[in-house]
Amino acid sequence: MPATTPRTAIRSTAAVGVALAVALSGCTSSDGSAARSSSPTSSSPAPKASSSSPAKPHPRVSVAGVPTALAKTVRQLYAGKPVPAPAPLRRVLAQRATSHGRVKAHGNVASWKSSKIAVVTARHDVTLAVQGKHGWHVVGGWWPSMKVRRPQLGGTRHVLLMGSDARVSHGQEVARSRADSLHVIGLDGRGGAGVLGIPRDSWVSLATGGPGKINSAMAYGGPTAELKTVRHVTGLPIEGYLLTGFVGFRHAIDAFGGLPFDAPKAVIDPTHHNSGADVKKGKQHLNGDEALAYARERKSLPDGDFGRSRNQGWLLLAGAALVRGGGPEKLPRYLHELSPYVTTDLSAQQVLTLAAHVFTLNPHRVRNEVATGGFGVRGGGQSVVLLGSGARHLFHDLRDGTLSGGG
Repeated sequence: MPATTPRTAIRSTAAVGVALAVALSGCTSSDGSAARSSSPTSSSPAPKASSSSPAKPHPRVSVAGVPTALAKTVRQLYAGKPVPAPAPLRRVLAQRATSHGRVKAHGNVASWKSSKIAVVTARHDVTLAVQGKHGWHVVGGWWPSMKVRRPQLGGTRHVLLMGSDARVSHGQEVARSRADSLHVIGLDGRGGAGVLGIPRDSWVSLATGGPGKINSAMAYGGPTAELKTVRHVTGLPIEGYLLTGFVGFRHAIDAFGGLPFDAPKAVIDPTHHNSGADVKKGKQHLNGDEALAYARERKSLPDGDFGRSRNQGWLLLAGAALVRGGGPEKLPRYLHELSPYVTTDLSAQQVLTLAAHVFTLNPHRVRNEVATGGFGVRGGGQSVVLLGSGARHLFHDLRDGTLSGGG
Protein backbone atom coordinates (compact mmCIF):
# COMPACT_ATOMS: atom_id res chain seq x y z
CA MET A 1 0.00 0.00 0.00
CA PRO A 2 1.55 3.34 -0.95
CA ALA A 3 1.72 5.95 1.77
CA THR A 4 -0.12 8.51 -0.31
CA THR A 5 -2.75 8.36 -3.01
CA PRO A 6 -2.69 10.19 -6.35
CA ARG A 7 -4.61 13.45 -6.52
CA THR A 8 -7.69 13.39 -8.67
CA ALA A 9 -9.68 16.25 -10.14
CA ILE A 10 -13.41 16.51 -9.58
CA ARG A 11 -15.55 14.77 -12.13
CA SER A 12 -18.96 15.93 -13.19
CA THR A 13 -21.60 13.96 -11.34
CA ALA A 14 -24.58 15.19 -13.30
CA ALA A 15 -25.42 17.24 -16.33
CA VAL A 16 -25.87 20.26 -14.11
CA GLY A 17 -22.47 20.26 -12.51
CA VAL A 18 -20.09 18.65 -10.12
CA ALA A 19 -19.14 18.30 -6.69
CA LEU A 20 -19.90 20.18 -3.72
CA ALA A 21 -20.88 22.59 -6.25
CA VAL A 22 -20.61 23.86 -9.62
CA ALA A 23 -20.81 27.34 -10.68
CA LEU A 24 -18.55 30.13 -11.54
CA SER A 25 -15.52 31.87 -10.45
CA GLY A 26 -17.26 33.81 -7.78
CA CYS A 27 -20.99 34.00 -8.39
CA THR A 28 -23.63 31.97 -10.14
CA SER A 29 -27.14 33.00 -10.91
CA SER A 30 -30.19 30.95 -10.10
CA ASP A 31 -30.52 29.99 -13.76
CA GLY A 32 -26.90 28.85 -13.96
CA SER A 33 -25.52 31.90 -15.76
CA ALA A 34 -22.40 33.61 -14.46
CA ALA A 35 -22.76 37.02 -12.86
CA ARG A 36 -19.79 39.25 -13.61
CA SER A 37 -17.89 40.41 -10.56
CA SER A 38 -18.07 44.12 -9.87
CA SER A 39 -15.82 46.49 -7.97
CA PRO A 40 -17.06 47.54 -4.53
CA THR A 41 -19.00 50.76 -4.54
CA SER A 42 -17.49 53.82 -2.89
CA SER A 43 -18.10 54.32 0.80
CA SER A 44 -18.32 58.11 0.45
CA PRO A 45 -21.81 59.54 0.79
CA ALA A 46 -23.68 60.42 -2.38
CA PRO A 47 -24.17 64.14 -2.98
CA LYS A 48 -27.55 65.49 -2.07
CA ALA A 49 -29.85 66.24 -4.97
CA SER A 50 -30.42 69.92 -5.59
CA SER A 51 -33.89 71.31 -5.40
CA SER A 52 -33.95 71.50 -9.17
CA SER A 53 -32.90 67.85 -9.63
CA PRO A 54 -35.66 65.24 -9.60
CA ALA A 55 -35.30 62.62 -6.88
CA LYS A 56 -34.38 59.15 -8.09
CA PRO A 57 -37.38 56.82 -7.92
CA HIS A 58 -37.40 54.00 -5.42
CA PRO A 59 -37.46 50.53 -6.98
CA ARG A 60 -40.82 48.90 -7.42
CA VAL A 61 -40.35 45.61 -5.57
CA SER A 62 -42.83 42.75 -5.57
CA VAL A 63 -42.11 39.70 -3.42
CA ALA A 64 -44.17 36.52 -3.67
CA GLY A 65 -44.12 33.25 -1.77
CA VAL A 66 -42.88 34.53 1.60
CA PRO A 67 -44.42 35.89 4.83
CA THR A 68 -45.27 39.59 4.96
CA ALA A 69 -42.46 40.38 7.40
CA LEU A 70 -39.83 38.81 5.14
CA ALA A 71 -41.26 40.56 2.08
CA LYS A 72 -40.85 43.87 3.91
CA THR A 73 -37.20 43.07 4.66
CA VAL A 74 -36.54 42.23 1.00
CA ARG A 75 -38.13 45.51 -0.13
CA GLN A 76 -35.92 47.40 2.33
CA LEU A 77 -32.89 45.58 0.94
CA TYR A 78 -33.56 46.75 -2.61
CA ALA A 79 -34.50 50.27 -1.47
CA GLY A 80 -31.04 50.71 0.05
CA LYS A 81 -32.35 50.79 3.61
CA PRO A 82 -30.71 49.00 6.58
CA VAL A 83 -31.85 45.41 7.09
CA PRO A 84 -31.34 43.04 10.04
CA ALA A 85 -28.13 41.12 9.30
CA PRO A 86 -24.91 39.94 11.00
CA ALA A 87 -22.41 42.78 11.45
CA PRO A 88 -19.93 41.68 8.71
CA LEU A 89 -22.76 41.42 6.19
CA ARG A 90 -24.21 44.80 7.25
CA ARG A 91 -20.88 46.41 6.43
CA VAL A 92 -20.89 44.88 2.95
CA LEU A 93 -24.51 45.80 2.30
CA ALA A 94 -23.86 49.37 3.40
CA GLN A 95 -21.77 49.73 0.22
CA ARG A 96 -24.34 48.26 -2.14
CA ALA A 97 -25.83 50.21 -5.02
CA THR A 98 -29.54 50.95 -4.76
CA SER A 99 -31.73 49.19 -7.28
CA HIS A 100 -33.95 51.24 -9.57
CA GLY A 101 -36.84 50.24 -11.73
CA ARG A 102 -38.80 47.05 -11.13
CA VAL A 103 -37.64 44.09 -9.00
CA LYS A 104 -39.70 40.93 -9.13
CA ALA A 105 -38.71 38.48 -6.39
CA HIS A 106 -39.98 35.09 -5.35
CA GLY A 107 -39.14 33.12 -2.23
CA ASN A 108 -39.45 29.69 -0.69
CA VAL A 109 -39.72 29.04 3.05
CA ALA A 110 -39.16 25.80 4.96
CA SER A 111 -37.82 24.68 8.32
CA TRP A 112 -34.43 23.43 9.44
CA LYS A 113 -34.83 21.82 12.85
CA SER A 114 -36.86 24.40 14.82
CA SER A 115 -35.97 27.42 12.66
CA LYS A 116 -37.60 28.90 9.60
CA ILE A 117 -35.27 29.44 6.64
CA ALA A 118 -35.87 31.10 3.29
CA VAL A 119 -34.28 31.75 -0.09
CA VAL A 120 -35.52 34.69 -2.16
CA THR A 121 -34.44 35.03 -5.80
CA ALA A 122 -34.74 38.01 -8.15
CA ARG A 123 -33.13 37.29 -11.52
CA HIS A 124 -29.48 36.66 -10.66
CA ASP A 125 -29.78 37.86 -7.03
CA VAL A 126 -30.15 35.38 -4.17
CA THR A 127 -31.03 36.39 -0.60
CA LEU A 128 -30.72 33.92 2.29
CA ALA A 129 -32.79 34.61 5.39
CA VAL A 130 -33.49 33.03 8.78
CA GLN A 131 -36.29 33.87 11.19
CA GLY A 132 -35.07 34.78 14.67
CA LYS A 133 -36.72 35.94 17.88
CA HIS A 134 -37.12 39.45 16.52
CA GLY A 135 -38.11 38.68 12.94
CA TRP A 136 -36.34 37.79 9.71
CA HIS A 137 -32.61 38.39 9.24
CA VAL A 138 -30.66 38.43 6.00
CA VAL A 139 -27.77 36.02 6.64
CA GLY A 140 -26.10 35.78 3.24
CA GLY A 141 -26.49 35.78 -0.51
CA TRP A 142 -25.25 37.43 -3.67
CA TRP A 143 -26.59 40.55 -5.33
CA PRO A 144 -24.97 41.38 -8.70
CA SER A 145 -27.80 43.81 -9.45
CA MET A 146 -26.60 45.95 -6.54
CA LYS A 147 -22.91 45.55 -7.41
CA VAL A 148 -22.01 43.39 -4.41
CA ARG A 149 -18.77 42.01 -5.77
CA ARG A 150 -18.91 38.38 -4.61
CA PRO A 151 -21.16 35.93 -2.72
CA GLN A 152 -21.45 36.72 0.98
CA LEU A 153 -21.46 33.34 2.74
CA GLY A 154 -19.16 33.81 5.70
CA GLY A 155 -15.68 33.71 4.19
CA THR A 156 -13.41 30.69 4.72
CA ARG A 157 -15.34 27.82 6.30
CA HIS A 158 -14.61 24.32 7.63
CA VAL A 159 -17.14 21.75 8.80
CA LEU A 160 -16.91 18.09 9.85
CA LEU A 161 -19.25 15.51 8.30
CA MET A 162 -19.55 12.28 10.29
CA GLY A 163 -21.23 8.94 9.62
CA SER A 164 -21.97 6.71 12.61
CA ASP A 165 -21.73 2.92 12.41
CA ALA A 166 -24.57 2.48 14.94
CA ARG A 167 -26.88 -0.49 14.45
CA VAL A 168 -30.09 1.16 15.60
CA SER A 169 -31.96 -2.14 15.32
CA HIS A 170 -29.58 -3.47 18.00
CA GLY A 171 -30.28 -0.57 20.32
CA GLN A 172 -27.09 1.37 19.51
CA GLU A 173 -27.19 5.18 19.61
CA VAL A 174 -26.02 7.09 16.54
CA ALA A 175 -24.26 9.73 18.63
CA ARG A 176 -22.51 7.25 20.96
CA SER A 177 -21.12 4.78 18.44
CA ARG A 178 -17.98 4.91 16.30
CA ALA A 179 -17.62 7.62 13.67
CA ASP A 180 -16.61 5.38 10.79
CA SER A 181 -16.96 8.10 8.13
CA LEU A 182 -15.07 11.34 8.73
CA HIS A 183 -14.74 14.14 6.15
CA VAL A 184 -13.66 17.72 6.65
CA ILE A 185 -15.23 20.07 4.12
CA GLY A 186 -13.34 23.28 3.38
CA LEU A 187 -14.73 26.34 1.55
CA ASP A 188 -12.54 29.31 0.73
CA GLY A 189 -15.37 31.75 -0.05
CA ARG A 190 -13.84 32.56 -3.45
CA GLY A 191 -14.96 29.58 -5.53
CA GLY A 192 -12.70 26.85 -4.13
CA ALA A 193 -13.40 23.87 -1.88
CA GLY A 194 -11.93 20.60 -0.65
CA VAL A 195 -13.31 17.33 0.68
CA LEU A 196 -10.75 15.60 2.91
CA GLY A 197 -11.43 12.10 4.22
CA ILE A 198 -9.77 10.88 7.43
CA PRO A 199 -9.31 7.10 7.82
CA ARG A 200 -11.35 5.73 10.71
CA ASP A 201 -8.38 3.68 12.03
CA SER A 202 -6.03 6.66 12.35
CA TRP A 203 -4.16 6.33 15.66
CA VAL A 204 -4.33 9.70 17.42
CA SER A 205 -4.63 11.43 20.79
CA LEU A 206 -8.31 11.47 21.76
CA ALA A 207 -10.09 14.44 23.28
CA THR A 208 -11.47 12.04 25.90
CA GLY A 209 -7.92 11.16 27.01
CA GLY A 210 -5.21 8.80 25.86
CA PRO A 211 -4.45 7.41 22.42
CA GLY A 212 -6.92 5.48 20.28
CA LYS A 213 -8.45 5.09 16.87
CA ILE A 214 -9.91 8.41 15.76
CA ASN A 215 -13.39 6.94 15.22
CA SER A 216 -13.62 5.88 18.88
CA ALA A 217 -13.75 9.46 20.21
CA MET A 218 -17.48 9.64 19.50
CA ALA A 219 -18.14 6.32 21.23
CA TYR A 220 -16.39 7.60 24.35
CA GLY A 221 -17.58 11.22 24.40
CA GLY A 222 -20.19 11.84 21.73
CA PRO A 223 -19.97 14.04 18.63
CA THR A 224 -18.43 16.97 20.51
CA ALA A 225 -15.49 14.79 21.58
CA GLU A 226 -15.07 13.59 17.98
CA LEU A 227 -15.10 17.18 16.73
CA LYS A 228 -12.49 18.24 19.30
CA THR A 229 -10.31 15.27 18.35
CA VAL A 230 -10.42 16.07 14.64
CA ARG A 231 -9.70 19.73 15.33
CA HIS A 232 -6.62 18.75 17.33
CA VAL A 233 -5.36 16.22 14.78
CA THR A 234 -5.83 18.46 11.74
CA GLY A 235 -5.19 21.87 13.30
CA LEU A 236 -8.14 23.19 11.30
CA PRO A 237 -10.64 25.75 12.68
CA ILE A 238 -13.66 23.50 12.17
CA GLU A 239 -16.80 25.41 13.15
CA GLY A 240 -19.06 22.43 13.84
CA TYR A 241 -20.32 19.02 12.74
CA LEU A 242 -23.11 17.28 10.87
CA LEU A 243 -23.78 13.67 11.87
CA THR A 244 -25.94 10.94 10.39
CA GLY A 245 -26.21 7.14 10.67
CA PHE A 246 -26.95 4.24 8.34
CA VAL A 247 -30.72 4.67 8.54
CA GLY A 248 -30.58 8.45 8.24
CA PHE A 249 -28.22 8.29 5.25
CA ARG A 250 -30.44 5.81 3.43
CA HIS A 251 -33.66 7.71 4.15
CA ALA A 252 -32.12 11.06 3.16
CA ILE A 253 -31.12 9.69 -0.27
CA ASP A 254 -34.60 8.26 -0.81
CA ALA A 255 -36.25 11.51 0.35
CA PHE A 256 -34.38 13.28 -2.46
CA GLY A 257 -35.72 10.75 -4.97
CA GLY A 258 -32.38 8.94 -5.28
CA LEU A 259 -28.92 10.15 -6.24
CA PRO A 260 -27.61 10.69 -9.79
CA PHE A 261 -24.06 9.34 -9.61
CA ASP A 262 -21.13 9.06 -12.01
CA ALA A 263 -18.94 6.35 -10.47
CA PRO A 264 -15.22 6.77 -11.29
CA LYS A 265 -14.78 2.97 -10.99
CA ALA A 266 -17.00 -0.04 -10.47
CA VAL A 267 -17.43 -1.08 -6.83
CA ILE A 268 -18.85 -4.57 -6.43
CA ASP A 269 -18.93 -6.77 -3.33
CA PRO A 270 -17.80 -10.14 -4.71
CA THR A 271 -19.43 -12.05 -1.84
CA HIS A 272 -22.73 -10.13 -2.06
CA HIS A 273 -22.90 -10.62 1.73
CA ASN A 274 -20.65 -7.92 3.18
CA SER A 275 -21.69 -4.49 1.95
CA GLY A 276 -23.79 -5.80 -0.96
CA ALA A 277 -22.37 -3.07 -3.23
CA ASP A 278 -23.10 -3.47 -6.93
CA VAL A 279 -22.24 -0.15 -8.58
CA LYS A 280 -21.00 -0.11 -12.17
CA LYS A 281 -18.59 2.46 -13.56
CA GLY A 282 -20.30 5.48 -15.11
CA LYS A 283 -23.59 7.31 -14.79
CA GLN A 284 -26.49 5.75 -12.88
CA HIS A 285 -29.18 6.52 -10.32
CA LEU A 286 -28.69 5.11 -6.81
CA ASN A 287 -31.40 4.59 -4.24
CA GLY A 288 -30.65 4.80 -0.52
CA ASP A 289 -29.69 1.14 -0.11
CA GLU A 290 -27.40 1.20 -3.14
CA ALA A 291 -25.67 4.41 -2.05
CA LEU A 292 -25.14 3.05 1.47
CA ALA A 293 -23.67 -0.19 0.12
CA TYR A 294 -21.26 1.79 -2.07
CA ALA A 295 -20.25 3.94 0.92
CA ARG A 296 -19.55 0.88 3.09
CA GLU A 297 -17.63 -1.37 0.68
CA ARG A 298 -13.88 -1.63 1.30
CA LYS A 299 -12.78 -5.28 1.09
CA SER A 300 -12.85 -5.36 -2.71
CA LEU A 301 -10.92 -2.08 -3.04
CA PRO A 302 -7.16 -2.23 -3.69
CA ASP A 303 -6.51 0.44 -1.07
CA GLY A 304 -9.13 -0.73 1.42
CA ASP A 305 -10.38 1.87 3.86
CA PHE A 306 -8.56 4.67 2.06
CA GLY A 307 -10.53 3.85 -1.08
CA ARG A 308 -13.76 3.64 0.85
CA SER A 309 -13.20 7.10 2.31
CA ARG A 310 -12.49 8.45 -1.16
CA ASN A 311 -15.68 6.87 -2.52
CA GLN A 312 -17.67 8.42 0.32
CA GLY A 313 -16.27 11.76 -0.80
CA TRP A 314 -17.57 11.14 -4.33
CA LEU A 315 -21.04 10.49 -2.89
CA LEU A 316 -20.93 13.75 -0.96
CA LEU A 317 -20.03 15.60 -4.13
CA ALA A 318 -22.83 13.88 -6.03
CA GLY A 319 -25.29 14.96 -3.33
CA ALA A 320 -24.08 18.52 -3.69
CA ALA A 321 -24.52 18.32 -7.47
CA LEU A 322 -28.10 17.13 -6.94
CA VAL A 323 -28.85 20.19 -4.80
CA ARG A 324 -27.06 22.41 -7.31
CA GLY A 325 -29.28 21.11 -10.10
CA GLY A 326 -32.45 22.14 -8.28
CA GLY A 327 -31.36 25.79 -8.12
CA PRO A 328 -31.21 28.08 -5.06
CA GLU A 329 -35.01 28.30 -4.85
CA LYS A 330 -35.22 24.60 -3.88
CA LEU A 331 -32.57 24.79 -1.17
CA PRO A 332 -35.04 25.29 1.74
CA ARG A 333 -36.97 22.17 0.73
CA TYR A 334 -33.80 20.07 0.42
CA LEU A 335 -32.63 21.15 3.87
CA HIS A 336 -36.08 20.46 5.30
CA GLU A 337 -35.98 16.94 3.85
CA LEU A 338 -32.51 16.37 5.31
CA SER A 339 -33.23 17.84 8.74
CA PRO A 340 -34.78 14.76 10.45
CA TYR A 341 -31.79 12.58 9.60
CA VAL A 342 -29.00 14.87 10.79
CA THR A 343 -27.70 15.82 14.24
CA THR A 344 -25.65 19.01 14.37
CA ASP A 345 -24.28 21.76 16.60
CA LEU A 346 -24.54 24.30 13.75
CA SER A 347 -27.18 27.03 13.72
CA ALA A 348 -29.74 27.41 10.95
CA GLN A 349 -27.74 30.39 9.66
CA GLN A 350 -24.55 28.33 9.47
CA VAL A 351 -26.25 25.41 7.72
CA LEU A 352 -28.06 27.62 5.19
CA THR A 353 -24.98 29.60 4.21
CA LEU A 354 -22.81 26.47 4.07
CA ALA A 355 -25.29 24.69 1.79
CA ALA A 356 -25.57 27.75 -0.47
CA HIS A 357 -21.89 27.35 -1.46
CA VAL A 358 -22.93 24.61 -3.91
CA PHE A 359 -24.15 27.37 -6.23
CA THR A 360 -20.99 29.47 -6.10
CA LEU A 361 -18.04 27.14 -6.62
CA ASN A 362 -15.67 26.72 -9.53
CA PRO A 363 -15.57 23.02 -10.60
CA HIS A 364 -11.87 23.29 -11.40
CA ARG A 365 -11.13 24.33 -7.82
CA VAL A 366 -12.93 21.54 -5.95
CA ARG A 367 -10.96 18.41 -4.97
CA ASN A 368 -11.62 15.12 -3.17
CA GLU A 369 -8.67 13.70 -1.20
CA VAL A 370 -7.92 11.24 1.62
CA ALA A 371 -5.33 11.70 4.36
CA THR A 372 -3.34 8.46 4.16
CA GLY A 373 -0.49 6.97 6.12
CA GLY A 374 1.38 3.81 6.93
CA PHE A 375 0.14 0.83 8.91
CA GLY A 376 1.11 -0.21 12.40
CA VAL A 377 0.02 -2.15 15.45
CA ARG A 378 -1.01 -0.33 18.63
CA GLY A 379 -3.22 -0.71 21.66
CA GLY A 380 -2.93 -4.42 22.33
CA GLY A 381 -2.63 -5.64 18.77
CA GLN A 382 -4.96 -3.31 16.90
CA SER A 383 -4.15 -2.66 13.24
CA VAL A 384 -4.03 1.11 12.85
CA VAL A 385 -3.17 3.87 10.38
CA LEU A 386 -0.25 6.10 11.31
CA LEU A 387 -0.81 9.46 9.64
CA GLY A 388 2.40 10.86 8.22
CA SER A 389 3.81 13.82 6.35
CA GLY A 390 1.37 13.41 3.44
CA ALA A 391 -1.60 13.76 5.78
CA ARG A 392 -0.04 16.75 7.54
CA HIS A 393 0.51 18.42 4.17
CA LEU A 394 -3.18 17.98 3.30
CA PHE A 395 -4.28 19.38 6.67
CA HIS A 396 -2.13 22.45 6.09
CA ASP A 397 -3.30 22.73 2.49
CA LEU A 398 -6.96 22.78 3.51
CA ARG A 399 -6.46 25.59 6.02
CA ASP A 400 -7.39 28.23 3.42
CA GLY A 401 -10.57 26.31 2.61
CA THR A 402 -9.42 24.49 -0.51
CA LEU A 403 -7.02 21.79 -1.68
CA SER A 404 -4.46 23.08 -4.15
CA GLY A 405 -3.59 19.76 -5.73
CA GLY A 406 0.16 20.31 -5.32
CA GLY A 407 2.73 18.24 -3.48
